[in-house]
Amino acid sequence: MKTRRLGKSGPQVSALGYGAMGLSSAYGPAADRKDAIAIIRAAVERGVTLFDTAEAYGPFTNEQIVGEALAPVRDRVVIATKFGFGINPDGTRYGLDSRPEHIRSVTDAALGRLRVETIDLLYQHRVDRNVPIEDVAGTVKELIQQGKVKYFGLSEASEKTIRRAHAVQPLAAVQSEYSLWTRDPERNGVLATCEELGIGFVPFSPLGAGFLTGKIDETTKFNASDFRNISPRFDADARASNMALVDLLERVAREKHATAAQIALAWLLAQKPWIVPIPGTTKLHRLEENLAAADVELTASDLRKIDEGASKIPVKGERLPEAVLKLTNG
Repeated sequence: MKTRRLGKSGPQVSALGYGAMGLSSAYGPAADRKDAIAIIRAAVERGVTLFDTAEAYGPFTNEQIVGEALAPVRDRVVIATKFGFGINPDGTRYGLDSRPEHIRSVTDAALGRLRVETIDLLYQHRVDRNVPIEDVAGTVKELIQQGKVKYFGLSEASEKTIRRAHAVQPLAAVQSEYSLWTRDPERNGVLATCEELGIGFVPFSPLGAGFLTGKIDETTKFNASDFRNISPRFDADARASNMALVDLLERVAREKHATAAQIALAWLLAQKPWIVPIPGTTKLHRLEENLAAADVELTASDLRKIDEGASKIPVKGERLPEAVLKLTNG
């Protein structure tokens, strides 16, 4: 597996990481614990070194699974987790909470669940408008000084928020949704800001929550608890319209002897050398398919063909439900 550095001062990691969220939330019933641990360890065996989790996934159970799976190889991996949601001990939620005392409490709990002495990369999961970002960054700076955290990151933050946080505690990474059908970071100044400040960028949902693999169409049925049932972009009419983007990927994939998923990931990797996508999966053959994308070389001509084709395809539907989008720091 090829490696990349997250920004100027962040950790060296595999070119493709692993997003663990889907093992316990968002896409239906949680995976069997043994199977979840097995897929994480399979990723390690295949060269993946960046693993992404959060207290909110489950909640709590995802960190426990990741911690158990990676305990035997702790010295070989970079573990990223997140704070920022208000979550009671019983798992019920109360909005966002990035008060300094809450950050410290969540960090201590995450250290235990992950079975680590230090969290490699700690993200603010969503920007809390009730707490100045300078206070958040200052709290994480203290945690770094105490040895509880190595690097600081933000998720779904605006250019302005990134700059304000970075001035207090340099950011190693910003994590936001980014793919061929969600190109907001190109347009809202976030990618340009990351490049200017030397911050790595970690796209989540790099395969469009599975849509860009070509395995989903307007007839696909999701589990009742799958968030895609309430996502505007996964409305049946939207899916039918958005298939044009999958068709584009599949045309390029045939020419490159690859799959649509591999082209989608290779396109992201080709954008900047400090971009590290984190696709997730519960299936070994999908894991291997995703990781093989790191070896797909897209030429300048390939990239032009993709960009020119995508520019003619209007993506239908908002990327997330309205209530979730309201939590982004646009």
